[in-house]
Amino acid sequence: MAHIAKLRLLLWSAIGPAIALLLLLFFAGYVVLGSNGVLAWGDYSRQLHEAKTELKHVQEARAELRNRVDLLNPRRVDPDLSDELIRRQLGVIHHDEVVVPLN
Repeated sequence: MAHIAKLRLLLWSAIGPAIALLLLLFFAGYVVLGSNGVLAWGDYSRQLHEAKTELKHVQEARAELRNRVDLLNPRRVDPDLSDELIRRQLGVIHHDEVVVPLN
């Protein structure tokens, strides 16, 4: 009987450290395998690289649009761009046309 009491006392005294150890293992696993863990770091760097590439393309497209808007300023319209837009609107532009500068 005394051995059972000692065993029971030993088990009850080991419950606290066992729970602490399980919590420590849980958090350590979450640090490595979690959504913001060490293994997700590579995926985040890949997503960052893709986002920077997309940002570069969007900035280039924005610069092209800004240039076209500047060329269509009512105070100083670019004659070549206005001719292109008018011909496209009227449907008299063809896909195989080539622009030959005179100068």
